[in-house]
Amino acid sequence: MVQSTTTRRDDIRNIAIIAHVDHGKTTLIDGLLHQSGIFRANEKVAERVMDSLDLERERGITILAKNTTVHYGNVKINIVDTPGHADFGGEVERTLAMVDGVMLLVDASEGPLPQTRFVLKKALEANLPPIVCINKIDRPDARVGAVLDEIYDLFIDLDASEDQLDFPVVYTNARAGIATRDLKQPSENLKPLFDLIVQALPGPAGDIQGPTQFQANNLDYNDYVGRLAVGRIKNGTLAVGNYTLCRMDGTQQPVKVTQVYGWEGLKRIELPIAEAGDIVAIAGIEDIGIGDTIADRENPRPLPALRIDEPTIAMVFSANNSPWSGREGEFVTSRKLRERLQYEQRKNVSLRVADTDQPDAFQVTGRGEFQLAIVIETMRREGYELQVSKPTVVTREINGTLHEPVELLVIDVPEDFIGVVSQLLAMRKGKMTKMVHAGSSRDRLEFSVPSRGLIGFRSRFLTDTRGTGIMNALFDGWAPWHGTIQGRSNGAMVADREGTATPYAIFHLQERGIIFISPGDRVYEGMVVGEYSRDVDLNVNISREKKLTNIRAAGRDENIIITPHREMGLEDGIEWVDDDELVEVTPESIRLRKKVLKQSDRPRRRQEDGD
Repeated sequence: MVQSTTTRRDDIRNIAIIAHVDHGKTTLIDGLLHQSGIFRANEKVAERVMDSLDLERERGITILAKNTTVHYGNVKINIVDTPGHADFGGEVERTLAMVDGVMLLVDASEGPLPQTRFVLKKALEANLPPIVCINKIDRPDARVGAVLDEIYDLFIDLDASEDQLDFPVVYTNARAGIATRDLKQPSENLKPLFDLIVQALPGPAGDIQGPTQFQANNLDYNDYVGRLAVGRIKNGTLAVGNYTLCRMDGTQQPVKVTQVYGWEGLKRIELPIAEAGDIVAIAGIEDIGIGDTIADRENPRPLPALRIDEPTIAMVFSANNSPWSGREGEFVTSRKLRERLQYEQRKNVSLRVADTDQPDAFQVTGRGEFQLAIVIETMRREGYELQVSKPTVVTREINGTLHEPVELLVIDVPEDFIGVVSQLLAMRKGKMTKMVHAGSSRDRLEFSVPSRGLIGFRSRFLTDTRGTGIMNALFDGWAPWHGTIQGRSNGAMVADREGTATPYAIFHLQERGIIFISPGDRVYEGMVVGEYSRDVDLNVNISREKKLTNIRAAGRDENIIITPHREMGLEDGIEWVDDDELVEVTPESIRLRKKVLKQSDRPRRRQEDGD
């Protein structure tokens, strides 16, 4: 029997960066890349180079975990950039399985926020040693001492061990590219941060002599070599050759690895051989899935399966069947929609896709409505046309009782709005669990709220706090069903015929509610054109024109004043629609519509007839 020779490599550090949305994580990685000499002096590099998706650049968030490698002296530092938003938790958990330590990045003014808490909790549970980096120390409202106390409180709250509580701290200004261990000693570069990573975090442990074990933590695709599996080699070595693929369901099959890649900065480079501790991408296995193990050909030993939190929000995606389907998109059939959703599911383990009783509709479940909105937006940019339903929560039965997912909602608002927010959440079965006065005129409130109570909450919250409120939600387990929650109280204005919206018609309808379209927009029967001020639906003729007589002339419309319409984006639409409505998504338009388009076929219970 060969004795295991597990050793730690001192020439590698595998670290993940944990931070809340917009705390400067991607900017800090920019600085590390530039100061490690990865880029040539004359090389043109985009700002926020790690945010490679258009959506990430537009929203200033990280959606997909990505890898980069920098060299500091003789040490290779593999940095994995994790998403900060809890909806992308599936990415986070897989990322942490690849690393040996974490860097917690916190804004010097805002302090640790809920998404920081979410990822840090996962890291501490995995016994990963942390280093803390307090960023944006140049902010005029920076409160470094208080934020450090809040970080200690957070670690204690998350049951950190004694060793984890004894974390080292570094202070940075990522935009300027400087770091220091002591605020009284100014710095000119990020060298103190590099030194801390090498000294405080351990190298990867593994048995280089043992049988090969590599687990796929992420998937990528390359036009030339096909599917790529990204992960870390736990034991043994990996090179081009024959191995055994051990699937999550227990089956095994012989496979051939055709290429092994590492990273140099952000570029992938071919490697002749990689050893235990290396983070690599491999090519040649088309049907490999996330969590599968590439093992030794003669002595296959699968690694434990990855545990992923269950999805909580479900939506029905279906092929677009509106009167205008196929006019704006390239992919419009249910077959193309199914293929695209199955591709997304293979890449993203926190997503589930299931068939429904209708052949052209699929139930998609994910972590939150934001995650599903990102999937929809990505598909629409790729040329897909589809329609999606109102989000609903996934329920489960525990000990014979119906349970639903519950969120920890953290709200940061000025004192004047505490009453408004508390009342708004009480209607949605929310219970306040904590209230903290931060010392300024703002307060931080914590609520326990059912996930379905937060569907459609964000837009109402921003309106009622006049845009000054900040909210973040985090999955907090399962609780018994809370009972009925009142949904949208207003009905919809629904177009009763196909045509073009006229200023004359909008002018006469705007006093009855909020209009969603502008003059000149085309409409079809069953399309939702506004929100009615009462709790029933109103069928309207929004393409009505002024009747011309010998007294009323066509040119007397100059004095019509139209209130600006409310632009309904994708997320706004998903939050707004009711059970009998859909959001129609095409590459060029977002439209709201009734499930049953013909007025005569819709139930008359909730309807009035307008002009």
